[in-house]
Amino acid sequence: MSAIIMDGKALGLKIREKVKEKTAELKIKGITPCLAVILVGDDPASLSYVKSKEKALNEAGMESKDIRLPRDTSEEQLLSLIEELNNDEKIHGILVQSPVPKHINEQKVNDTVAPKKDVDCFHPDSVGNMILERKGFLPCTPHGVLMLLREYNISVSGAHVVIVGRSNIVGKPLANLLIRREYNATVTLCHTGTKDLKSHTLQADILIAAAGKSDLIKPDMIKEGAVVIDVGINRVNDPAAQKGYRLCGDVDPAVAQKAAFFTPVPGGVGPMTIAMLLQNVADAASEDAASKEE
Repeated sequence: MSAIIMDGKALGLKIREKVKEKTAELKIKGITPCLAVILVGDDPASLSYVKSKEKALNEAGMESKDIRLPRDTSEEQLLSLIEELNNDEKIHGILVQSPVPKHINEQKVNDTVAPKKDVDCFHPDSVGNMILERKGFLPCTPHGVLMLLREYNISVSGAHVVIVGRSNIVGKPLANLLIRREYNATVTLCHTGTKDLKSHTLQADILIAAAGKSDLIKPDMIKEGAVVIDVGINRVNDPAAQKGYRLCGDVDPAVAQKAAFFTPVPGGVGPMTIAMLLQNVADAASEDAASKEE
C-alpha cells in the first residue's frame, strides 16, 4: 500500500488565484488589501518566512508593508507601532513574526493587534469568536488543514482524530474547529504529558502531527489506512545538503507506505498556511469595503 500524497502546493495555488481575483475586484472599488509584516531582529528562519509571505502578497496583487526592527527594540516601542497600524485605514492586517525577542511579552503583542486586523487569529477576542463559532478569522494553519481534508473528500464526521501537539497556533485551535457540528469529529489531543503516545495514535482514523519534533511518528504508530497530516517543519543538520540542513516533518516519511493519505514536508501543509493568510487579508479588506459602503 502506498498513500495518496496530498498536494498542499497545488491547492494553495488554487486558493491564491481566487484571492487574486478578489483583490482585483477590491482594487476597482479603490481598496488594495495590505498586510503590515513586522519582524523584530534578524533570525534567519523568521526572515525567510517573512520574505515568502511578502512574495505571496505581491503575487496576489496585494501590498505588503515591510517593517524591520532591531533586536533591541523595546516592548513599548513595538506596542506603540502596532497601535499606529491599528489606526491606519490603509492597513487591513497586522502580522508580527514569531518568535519575538525574549524581552518582549508575546501575549501583550497579540493582545494589542486590533481584532479586525488580527489575520493570524491570536487575539483573545479572535480565539473566543472561533470557539463560540462567531464570525471572525480562522487561524491559518488549522484552516489550511481543514481545506486539505475537504479537497481530498476525506470524511471527518464521526472520525477519530488524534492531534499530537497542543500549541496555541495549531493543536488547540484545530481541536476546537474539528469538534464543530459541521466537522463532527471525535478528537483526542496528545502532548508531552501523554502516557504511551503510541496507544493513542494507533486509534486514529486521522492523525495530525504538530509537535515540532522531527520523525516523532513512526510507521508502527499508525493503523493501516489512516490519514496522516504532518504539520511539523523542522531543520535537521545534513552536511550532504547544499545549505547544510534539510527540512523534515514530525512524521517519518516511511509512514506513507502504510497510510491512505499523507502530506509531504515540504509541500503539504506549509503552502496552505500562506494561502489561508492571504485569504484572511482579502476578507479583512472586504469587510473594510463593506463598512465604507454602508
